[in-house]
Amino acid sequence: MSSKAVLIAGPTASGKSALAIDLAQKTGGVVINADSMQVYRDLRVITARPTVDEEARVPHRLYGHVDAAVNFSAGSWVADAAKVLAEARAQDRLSIFVGGSGLYFKALTRGLSAVPPIAAEVREGVRARLDRDGVEALHAELRRRDPVSAERLKPRDRTRIARALEVVESTGRSLTDWHREGLPPLLPPGEFSALFLEPDRDQLYARIDARFDSMVKAGALEEVAGLAARKLDPLLPAMKAHGVPALIRHLKGEITLEEAAAIGRADTRHYAKRQFTWFRHQLPEFQWVKPEEAGGWLTTVIPGWSEGPDPESRDSPMCNCTSEVRASRAPE
Repeated sequence: MSSKAVLIAGPTASGKSALAIDLAQKTGGVVINADSMQVYRDLRVITARPTVDEEARVPHRLYGHVDAAVNFSAGSWVADAAKVLAEARAQDRLSIFVGGSGLYFKALTRGLSAVPPIAAEVREGVRARLDRDGVEALHAELRRRDPVSAERLKPRDRTRIARALEVVESTGRSLTDWHREGLPPLLPPGEFSALFLEPDRDQLYARIDARFDSMVKAGALEEVAGLAARKLDPLLPAMKAHGVPALIRHLKGEITLEEAAAIGRADTRHYAKRQFTWFRHQLPEFQWVKPEEAGGWLTTVIPGWSEGPDPESRDSPMCNCTSEVRASRAPE
């Protein structure tokens, strides 16, 4: 088995998971999650985590292992990924990282700033002030304490302003200072092959719309209702997963289910557009490949790889996915 890892990225709903599972089956590899929302155990349906049957076909790691109450970060994911990567190498398994979170892949291959963990009491204090005083007041405070970060952030970016203040309060240093002292990458150049699936955009957006509707029918609303009942901080990452805020608004009686679904579909399409842009500009080392050509690409980077199922088969990327199980899944 090659010691190189394979990185499979792409926009949501492009067929990444099916390709990764096929590759893992044929190589004895392990599929490692690189999606920042699929880490949350509370959100299987609405984040399109692999189904129970799919997880049983090949080893899956870092899926659904984090509680929604946790403010899980890229740094936390890198620490977990390091353990899984070491385990896969010890077992002589191919590591197959799959997902759409550009920051995770950038941290994996470029390294990450060395910001230490933030104490819970500091985070809770900043969030309490944010609720009490408003985002403008906190941005003004950040401008006094960390003017470089304040200048970089939009004045109403609640999440990032809170994060920058948390770092200053917890460490006495600005985010800019910490960014100068990076952690090394887990996968330096030469230790991985990287693919970005590039589906036709009109087909992709149509698939996103269809899958979001199927997701609602498959239990996403009940899943979100369970999350809402926990009354967690709305700034937590899990509370901002695509579709979650709109479905919570519906559960509160503010909008209809049809309106919530329309917002969820639109948010997911916009996210897919941002993924195309982000990977093209931030991670040029990823090779852009059409889904139907992904098998051919793999033959060039995996010794002994033979092309997978026909592009029109049920489990191949960008298939019509008409089976009940596949159609019920949300965009991955």
